Parts: sequence; structure tokens; C-alpha cells
Amino acid sequence: MITRKLGKTDIEITPIGLGVWQFSEAKGFHKFFWKGIEREETNNIVDITIKSGVNWFDTAEIYGSGRSEMGLSRALRELNIKKEDILIATKWNPIFRTAKSIEKTFYKRVENLNPFPITLHQVHNPASFSSAEKEMSAMANLMDDGKIKAVGVSNFSSNAMIRSNNALEDRGYSLASNQVRYSLLDRKIERNGILETSKELGSTIIAYSPLGQGLLTGKFHDHPELLKSTPFIRKRVLKGKYDKSRDLIDLLKSIADNHEVTTSQVALNWLINFHGDTVVAIPGASKVKHAESNASVLNFELSKEEMTVIDEKSSNFI
Repeated sequence: MITRKLGKTDIEITPIGLGVWQFSEAKGFHKFFWKGIEREETNNIVDITIKSGVNWFDTAEIYGSGRSEMGLSRALRELNIKKEDILIATKWNPIFRTAKSIEKTFYKRVENLNPFPITLHQVHNPASFSSAEKEMSAMANLMDDGKIKAVGVSNFSSNAMIRSNNALEDRGYSLASNQVRYSLLDRKIERNGILETSKELGSTIIAYSPLGQGLLTGKFHDHPELLKSTPFIRKRVLKGKYDKSRDLIDLLKSIADNHEVTTSQVALNWLINFHGDTVVAIPGASKVKHAESNASVLNFELSKEEMTVIDEKSSNFI
């Protein structure tokens, strides 16, 4: 699979990574989004992802209080994956904390992911008690010590991105990425300055929920009864855009039929290619077939006309 630079770093990542929020074992708050996945299935998902050429995984401290990190590490160990063959991105939880917590709690990230090093460390959201500048200073300290290779943020505004990048540049680094919600059903980063700022800074946009939490697969439109068994919060999110997205889903299905691929593959292909190399995506996978589908996104090419008509049909989600 082809790779792209992560921001201005020399780190090469595939345009598709695997988001592993769903490895959090459906504990606590997360049970309202995802059902639990059996250990064997988790291993199989990681196995097929790597065999398909995907080279990086995204997790976070807050996902199941570290369970997602531990589940990923366990799967990689049991599959005998070499440290140098994959990259891991994780995130520090800033809620009710200050920037000092970044370095104080980093040992736990290392412990949970052991023996796999952390390539990209991110601030999960802008909700800490500290400024972006202080957070970036703490991250730069980890860079100085060789504990991480790149610094990113998540859910940061355009202004916060610029401030973060400036603070990192003072230490000789740059902001590698901003991880944000982005899909054909949620394109607000195209109007609030985040996408434009990413291009100006040379940072990568990491799109989470790139399939609109499953709505862009088309399965809920084909089988509305599936909504009944969906966890509560996710169900509310899906229902909010269900009717509004029907015409877009029909278009994606038509294009998918022309390429003999799936609706979700068309949606992901558009997302990671429409803005050049700026956007990469981290779809999740709760089944092996999802991981196989995700990794096959680069096996076909959308025409300029197809890219344009998808853009136009989804413009009401900007």
C-alpha cells in the first residue's frame, strides 16, 4: 500500500489506519457506542489489517481507561508482530488536568502499549486547564527525550492549531496532525478554517468517524431494523442524519456498483483523495470483513467526475 508523510515529519503512514476505540471492551461510557469484541476477533482484525498493508493504529487513554491500548498491544504481541513493522498513535486525556499531567502519565501509555513504542502522541481535546502552549511544551519535552516521534492534537480549532504549531516551532518541531471528525456526512472543517489551516501548516488531517459511525456503509438504509440493536448514543447520532443522507447513499451505491466495490469504500476513497495528501482516515472495525474492506479502499480510482458529483451531493453537510 502507498504511504504519505505525517505532517512535515519523515514518518510514512498509509492513507488508511485502523481506529481501535472499539477495543475498549464496551466498558463504562463506551458501551453506549460499541458492543464488546471477543479477544480472538480482536486478534483477527489486527492480523488482517497488517496483512493488508495498513501500517498504523490509533488509540487513546480515554478509550476504556486504557483498555483499548492494552487490547491493541496484546493482539500485536500474540500475533508476533515486530515493533518496527507498525506505528501507534495514542492520545493524552486532558479533561480536568493540566499540561504537567502529560509527562506524569506518559509512563502509563508506555506500560499499556509495551513493548510497542508511541510514534504519534496527541492531545485528545482542548479541555485541559492549561494553554495549548504549555501542552506543546510538555509534548516537546517528550520529543527531546526521544520518547515520541511526532506531536498531534485532536478536535483543535484553527486558531489553537496555529498556536500549537508556533509553540512547537519554538522548540524546533512542528504540529504533525489534527484528528477531527470528518466524513461526507460531516464536512464542517471545510468551512471553519481547520482544513485550510492544515494545508497552510503542512499538518495532516486524521479523519475519525470517516463513515459517519456506519451510516455511510448503507446498511442502515437497506435494513432499518438494525438501528434497534445499535447502542443508545450511536443510535441517536445515526437517526439524526438518516433521512437527510438517503440521496447521498443512493449515489454512493451507484458509483460503488460501477467499480464493483462497496458504498463505504467509495466514501473512504473520496475522503482520502479529494484534498490531495492532506487527509488520512482511521475507520474502525468490529469484524474482520470491516478491516478487509477498509484496507481495500486504494484498490480502485474514482474519476474526477465521480469525485465532483459526490462533493456536490454531500455539500449540504459542509
